Amino acid sequence: MKTDTIVKQEGINALISKLGYVDAERFIVLITKEPFDYTKWREQSLDEGLSIRQLSQQAMAYSKNLQNQL
Repeated sequence: MKTDTIVKQEGINALISKLGYVDAERFIVLITKEPFDYTKWREQSLDEGLSIRQLSQQAMAYSKNLQNQL
């Protein structure tokens, strides 16, 4: 089993390799700065055929929708 540190590092590396440094950081900021239930969103929305960019766009749209509901 991988440690939390290794999982985080591999996740960051995956984001950077697909989005580049700037967009990877934007994705992380967007996910962490607003109320967002990633687990609920993933269950409702995650399509395993999506690219990282498409996944990021869906996550941002979901987050905006939550913000509009507040």
